[in-house]
Amino acid sequence: MGTKTLITFEQFEQLPAEEGKLFELDEGELRIMSTGRPRHNRVRDELAYRLRRVVKEGRLGEIFVETEFHLSPDSVRIPDIAFVRAERARQIDPDRPIEGAPALAIEVVSPTDLAGDLARKVDQYLAAGAQVVWVLYPNVKEVHARRPGGITATLTETDVLDASDLFPGFSVAVRDLFE
Repeated sequence: MGTKTLITFEQFEQLPAEEGKLFELDEGELRIMSTGRPRHNRVRDELAYRLRRVVKEGRLGEIFVETEFHLSPDSVRIPDIAFVRAERARQIDPDRPIEGAPALAIEVVSPTDLAGDLARKVDQYLAAGAQVVWVLYPNVKEVHARRPGGITATLTETDVLDASDLFPGFSVAVRDLFE
């Protein structure tokens, strides 16, 4: 049985950028993430576009795509989309990972994602203070919404994703996310 080589956050920050790869730090373990494939990116970009419009119009904060969040001393995660409220967005150092969890973290599932790894990532977002995490499953056209305390909702393509608690007046038909 092999041993894991763990690195510190400081070592993580010194890693050189590599084209086509994203790095996450999972409780000290380096994770190499590949960039998204076309279906993944289409779903991510469509939802990010819709959210950016609402957030900008309402001056609610900022939407980030594939941006590092420093969730704990030894964990840095990169949600596909994240929402940071205005009061926190004003305090962000643009040259460093964002400290703490976003209010909303969104993951778009890719064919290479492992269920256990995804569940762990969702748990880390919630433990670090995310209000809600949406996991979008393009192949089955579902959205799973998780909140602190284990509260989960599963929405299918006939449902409406209502996010008025974060974005007043915003809702979208789940099917529209996967067109």
